[in-house]
Amino acid sequence: MRLKRIPLAVAAGAVAALALASCAPGGPSTPSSSGSASGSASASGSTGTEQAAQIDGSGKLDLKDIQTQDGELKVSIGGTEFGGYNTLTPATYDTYSNSIAALYSSGFFYFGTDGKVIPNETLGTAEVVSDSPLQIKYTINKDAVWSDGTPITVADAVLAWGSQNATLLGADGKTPLFNNVSGDLVGLVPKGPEGDVDGKEFTVTYKDPNLDWKLQTFMAQPAHVVAKQAGMSIEDLVSALRAQDKDKLAKAAAFWSTGWNKGAGQLPAADLNVSAGPYILDSWQKGQSVTLVPNEKYWGPKPGVSKLTFRFVDPSAMVQALQNKDLDVMSPQPTLDTLKQLEALGASVNIIKGNTMTWEHVDFNFAGTSVFKDDADLRKAFAMCIPREQIVEQLIKPLNPEAQVLNSRVSFPGDELYEKVTKDAYPADLYDKVNIEESKKLVDASSAKKTNGKVTVRIGYNTPNPRRANEVQLIKASCDQAGFDVKDIASETFSGEGGPVTKNDYDAFLFAWAGSGQLTSDANIYTTGSGQNFGKYSNKTVDENLKVVQTTMDLEKHSQALVNTEKELWNDMFGIPIFQHPGIDAAGADVTNVIHTNTQDGITWNAEQWQRLAK
Repeated sequence: MRLKRIPLAVAAGAVAALALASCAPGGPSTPSSSGSASGSASASGSTGTEQAAQIDGSGKLDLKDIQTQDGELKVSIGGTEFGGYNTLTPATYDTYSNSIAALYSSGFFYFGTDGKVIPNETLGTAEVVSDSPLQIKYTINKDAVWSDGTPITVADAVLAWGSQNATLLGADGKTPLFNNVSGDLVGLVPKGPEGDVDGKEFTVTYKDPNLDWKLQTFMAQPAHVVAKQAGMSIEDLVSALRAQDKDKLAKAAAFWSTGWNKGAGQLPAADLNVSAGPYILDSWQKGQSVTLVPNEKYWGPKPGVSKLTFRFVDPSAMVQALQNKDLDVMSPQPTLDTLKQLEALGASVNIIKGNTMTWEHVDFNFAGTSVFKDDADLRKAFAMCIPREQIVEQLIKPLNPEAQVLNSRVSFPGDELYEKVTKDAYPADLYDKVNIEESKKLVDASSAKKTNGKVTVRIGYNTPNPRRANEVQLIKASCDQAGFDVKDIASETFSGEGGPVTKNDYDAFLFAWAGSGQLTSDANIYTTGSGQNFGKYSNKTVDENLKVVQTTMDLEKHSQALVNTEKELWNDMFGIPIFQHPGIDAAGADVTNVIHTNTQDGITWNAEQWQRLAK
């Protein structure tokens, strides 16, 4: 399984150096942010079967000599179609596709259930050999091979690195040569992986310190496949990548960008469909499902079952599918109705609950047609009237009785940093409680255009999303009392290409960031000109502090820079956090090893370990 991270921006929208298990907030998936989430997971309806221990307390299960069962397990995490073999292009990069790709991919680290970064020694090892400059030595497992028998080597690491360069442009002078959602790794590691092309060891040297070095992608697609399709030798491909020679790389980049993905329902040809993970793609029924089978050449632990099928099921139909045995594992959007339906199934299912690193917030637009763009007091007025406590009480606590209002953008309750942030940066006296009176004073004093004495606020989100529709109703009921006229302008393409977000034709955006154990991703959200700074916010102090966040190896300096950033975001009222998302998944009572994670990887994070209990 690969780690996921957010690097520096390539262009508007989400960018990632590894297959981030979520995308820019288009459709039902969510973007990614940093932080870690505390909170335990629980399962009801348990069969009482003793479960194997997790590595390091939060990693994969230690299943020893697991044997593959003959049989099929079916899972759904949503109704969205699979994007294609190469999930690192902007068009294919989303939660749903990456949950599948993780099973035929490999990386040097993975996220544990609590966001801890855990070594994947099945692929190899990585160790710091120098702090100044930061230098890492990677050693690939001597037995590691692609599913066609080709050894996994340094050439594959060079391809993973060389394809992440937003400054290497194609013939039009505008579009990156490799249509990769990530574009910053060549800048972070200018020389790339250094080692023999056909060897198993390489070193990388960072230009600046990087706390998130474990999250960088140095293994993705097979170099030998790209070289063959480009009519090059592997040695010539590696040389061109190291030189970043756009002319010599043109054919290779064209195949990398489009050669694997031919449209819904179309798998790559057998010689292109290679795997470095426990499973390999076997079939794809457009609009229905993708099925994976064991990779016979995988050198690591055997996968749990002989057939693993991802079905594209609308969340509203998942419970019925689980009851009918059309699904064995499901991951719906958590709603009270879904929880009640699952509880009604009794001991036939295990309900898996716990906090996640995904957090809900309202962000303001600082550009375009926004009523808020030049009026900090008006933004503060709107934040004052958002009924955060009521939203949590009515919509979230029925799912998680321990839920609380979130008061930080850079950490979660239970983290040591959260206590420091909320103490030193969060103005509790202004935003802990709804303050209609003070909000109305600020609205009345504003020079913003008023219609019938009220300031119109257009707030949107991606539909369908019943919970967000309810949130906006609660916000309107409260903020309209303060002199606002809240208009719900949500749509299926609200943040999609050509939608209000891309045109900055909105006032406020209600969505969520999906977090991980990443330490430096906030820069891509809050710094001037960054790819996920959708509202075009700009603050020099924030930029300076997030530069420290990105380049220091000193955790104390890192934490203080985040506190400083948080303080500025509250002073400017960038937007307002609301709550940490609850997680609800479910599995048939006869399925074992299905474990909650609070990271963006979701319930399928260890799907290769799932099995059916013996009868």
